[in-house]
Amino acid sequence: MTTPCLRAQRKEISQARQYIKSGANLDKAVELMKGLLANDSTNRHNTKIYSTWFDAVERQYAAGNEKLYLKQNFDTAMLFGYAKEMFDIIARLDSVDTSQRKKYSEILNNYRPNLYYGGSFFIRKGQYDRGYDLFDCYISTASHPMFDRFRYAERDGRLAEAAYWATYCGYMMKSPEKVMKYTDMAEGDTAKLRYTLRYRAEAYLQLNDIENYLTTLKRGFEAYPEFRYFFPQLMDYYTERKDNESALQTANEALQIDSTNVLFLFAKSTVLLNMGRSDECIRVTERIIHINDTLPLPYYNLGTALLNKALEMEKDIRKNKKQLTAIYREALPYMERYRALAPDQKNKWAPALYRIYLNLNMGKQFEEIDKIINTTNNL
Repeated sequence: MTTPCLRAQRKEISQARQYIKSGANLDKAVELMKGLLANDSTNRHNTKIYSTWFDAVERQYAAGNEKLYLKQNFDTAMLFGYAKEMFDIIARLDSVDTSQRKKYSEILNNYRPNLYYGGSFFIRKGQYDRGYDLFDCYISTASHPMFDRFRYAERDGRLAEAAYWATYCGYMMKSPEKVMKYTDMAEGDTAKLRYTLRYRAEAYLQLNDIENYLTTLKRGFEAYPEFRYFFPQLMDYYTERKDNESALQTANEALQIDSTNVLFLFAKSTVLLNMGRSDECIRVTERIIHINDTLPLPYYNLGTALLNKALEMEKDIRKNKKQLTAIYREALPYMERYRALAPDQKNKWAPALYRIYLNLNMGKQFEEIDKIINTTNNL
């Protein structure tokens, strides 16, 4: 005897088949099959439901593709959505029945490139979650038994690049788990390796895995010392922990690669300043200004190093009075230049110029800077 449930199931499958045959109401055909799977768990082992659902979505894809080919109005995002849905349907079918693997793997193999193109499409649209889903699906086929005979892992030259773009999507989504899923594979795309290492480092930091964060930074710095991420991040890491020796070593390693790089020189200048090695700081900073005299912070470092020397001399002011005056005069143009280049940084140049003007008896300038400090303090 046929139960009412089975009769209803057959009726809905039959109705969906009619929709598919006519090419109309394909959305209804899809909803009928989804409903059968959602409303009765026993239906999840009925392969006809999955195959009918797949046929309906494949017809949707074909109809959309035809409209695009004829330059008719159609949402491209929907087309890539259909491609992804077909893979999802057959993944569910395969989980309950593997007997149709050969048939559907051949069909899906033809649609697989659209997962890659769709992922790229969604990245351009800034829809990183959808882009990730398509690249994730594209990559996962390389390890799925259904597609073993195609040997994607060996033959697909775009796998590493797909892994990179999946990693990029994870980074843009601020999801360290998604970043980490494919970073090993993404490193095979050597043209973008510096970016992959950056995303990996950021993911470790988000996960509070400081050991691997630091290891990745060092690896990135060794491979790409002039890439404007690894070196600054390493320097910040050491500076925050007051590990000046490691910071200085890193700066020196960088300067061995490029002795005229202003970023490397300024980093060394700042470390030497923090270490109280004023004379060395002055020599390095003078070199920066010789290379590029338009950057504000080297003037601040140089002026501050001179003021630090003055501070030491003030411990025996009678003995060092003439030298003190000379040092304040030497520091004056650097701090005034810093003020001119960075007028908003009052908290840095105002106290320094206050000391200089006071010690050089520059009354007019001293009164002006005193007003600036008092005004700033009252805000």
